[in-house]
Amino acid sequence: MLRISDLVLAYGEGAPVLEDVHLTLAAGQFMSLIGPSGCGKSTLLRVVMGLQTPAQGQVDLAIAADQVGFLFQDDALLPWRNARDNVALGLRARGETRAQARERAESWLESVGLGGLGDRYPSQLSGGQRKRVSIAQVLALRPKLLLMDEPFASLDAIVRRYMIEDLLAWVENDAITVLMVTHDLNEAVSVSDQVALMGNGPRAQIKSTHTIPASLRRALLDGTVHPEQAKIVGQLWHELSLEIDLPRGRKNMMANAA
Repeated sequence: MLRISDLVLAYGEGAPVLEDVHLTLAAGQFMSLIGPSGCGKSTLLRVVMGLQTPAQGQVDLAIAADQVGFLFQDDALLPWRNARDNVALGLRARGETRAQARERAESWLESVGLGGLGDRYPSQLSGGQRKRVSIAQVLALRPKLLLMDEPFASLDAIVRRYMIEDLLAWVENDAITVLMVTHDLNEAVSVSDQVALMGNGPRAQIKSTHTIPASLRRALLDGTVHPEQAKIVGQLWHELSLEIDLPRGRKNMMANAA
């Protein structure tokens, strides 16, 4: 679905933000991208989306650009449009009539648990409800590849848990390929087929890729904790601690804690 090769991205004359980045994402795979704050994870998503142009390297997609969806950390809803019309916006841009787009938007609002709330404006919705509208807005376009930039970071723990479970169900039902940026190691391990660790910047690269047993995702959906989860999270924590720029004593403490 996605192959990134020899990618370099820089701003001005300074050191490259990303350098020699290689990443492969198979169709139907869910990959989480973790790494120190500011290392370029979100930048990499924008490169894949075509919002930023690399200085060199290749970004090869097996699908058309309009089959890529982007779910931002903060909802990108238009405050002057109600929930139904926000979801319908992309459908209208693709040429559907107003009636067709609104009908499909209403169906998607029902599928994300917001049936009957289509007339409400973003200011009249809770944070979790706005996030559901954003998800409906993206999934209504039936993307083959879904890019997500810390999509649940602003939600409280309970809403976040239900949102993740629902998203996994939609992803599995539609066989959507996912690349998600997150700082939550437990979240990454629970939902992903693979977790890619990005090193510290500048000149950030993909340092390692870890395959996650499918049974961990199944445990999440069953409401249980897989016995291997703590071990895998501990390994990722150790590797991540080596990439974070901290005083030597504090870095040793973090590594030992893993």
